Amino acid sequence: MKNILVLCTGNSCRSQLAEGYLRHFLKGTANVYSAGIETHGVNPKAIAVMAEDGIDISNHTSNHVDEYAAIRFDYVITVCDNANEACPYFPGDVKRLHYNFPDPAKATGTEEEVMKEFRRVRNLIKGYVLRFVMENMKHQGRNE
Repeated sequence: MKNILVLCTGNSCRSQLAEGYLRHFLKGTANVYSAGIETHGVNPKAIAVMAEDGIDISNHTSNHVDEYAAIRFDYVITVCDNANEACPYFPGDVKRLHYNFPDPAKATGTEEEVMKEFRRVRNLIKGYVLRFVMENMKHQGRNE
């Protein structure tokens, strides 16, 4: 099985959303991890917007990238510029992918405006993950 790591600054929002969608689309056909350069805890709003889309990430934990040093990854996906710049070296034939998603945790305004930004970023990440699965994991998962 392939090993996939999604890396972000705090493993709080963007990497958690991506991990949730990767697990959903790949349906156990790959080992999916997410981590941060730091750990900030899983953002409750990330849990809420994923639940709106039928995916439960309430049992996810915020992990530090060093926890996965012994794992040989096939793919490392950075979802913010900070993580891309600070990404440690991973030995082996690792395919590095990067996309700088906006940080929904930095959204301001009313509660509804903040949630709207979380949903917008969730949808961007969902599309990105679906393309990743279709382009790189053709025989691994099933799309819905």
